[in-house]
Amino acid sequence: MKVATYEGVVENGQVRLPAGVTLPEKAKVYVVIPGVFDMEVQPVVKIASPRLVHPEQAADFVKEVVEEKTDAGL
Repeated sequence: MKVATYEGVVENGQVRLPAGVTLPEKAKVYVVIPGVFDMEVQPVVKIASPRLVHPEQAADFVKEVVEEKTDAGL
């Protein structure tokens, strides 16, 4: 495997390589960011929604509302 190294810059969230550098379509690339600890990096937070392993069991989780009398007669 041959390796080539180019220095680029990020503009509007995209890596811009120097003029004249062309890469083949779907080329595998690796991005190394020097000094990343000097930059303010925002962590990406993903909140997963719970999923049933067996969706056919959804009926087991139907809520039933039961109204109670407010006066217990005490």
